[in-house]
Amino acid sequence: MHLVAGRSLLLPDGRGSEGAGVLEVLDGVARVACEAHCPGADCGAFTVAFLQGGDALSLHQLCAEGIVIEAISPLTIRLQQSSSTLPAADPVSDWTLQLLRLRHLPLAEQRLQALMALLAERFGRRCGDWCDLPFRLSHGRIAELIGTTRVTTTRLLSKVRQQALVVTPDDSPVLRLAAQWIASAPLIAA
Repeated sequence: MHLVAGRSLLLPDGRGSEGAGVLEVLDGVARVACEAHCPGADCGAFTVAFLQGGDALSLHQLCAEGIVIEAISPLTIRLQQSSSTLPAADPVSDWTLQLLRLRHLPLAEQRLQALMALLAERFGRRCGDWCDLPFRLSHGRIAELIGTTRVTTTRLLSKVRQQALVVTPDDSPVLRLAAQWIASAPLIAA
């Protein structure tokens, strides 16, 4: 199955279902989110992981409300009925741990830097003094991941752009991050 960047797919609850199977990412980057239904509030979906080519996810382990798969970059996925191909490593558990760790940093600036370093470590490509991410995230998505408002995230990103630590080239989905900023991020050595 192919999804263009920005498109989402809702997979119904697979828990307890013998036919739930495995989602395998063949190519691209996917955001995995759990649907949240909060009485009296518009909670939406919250991010639990990012997956890339070669990652697999057992669908029976996640949310009762359903799982959202969002294509961050052009995405090719395969749904399999068998969990026999599931690797020993669980990418969602790893991502959940990393996102929880960065959410416990006291300052929003630290959380933004740690998130960008985590994304650069997993998906980035070093190009001299820069690290290129092959995709961009919206300010709203970054705010969700670092536990701030969209307005605060926009202010923080403006500040790091003015310091020439983040560059968004025109007509390109790439996000350029200064390598020294990434290397000095909190949690990077952990």
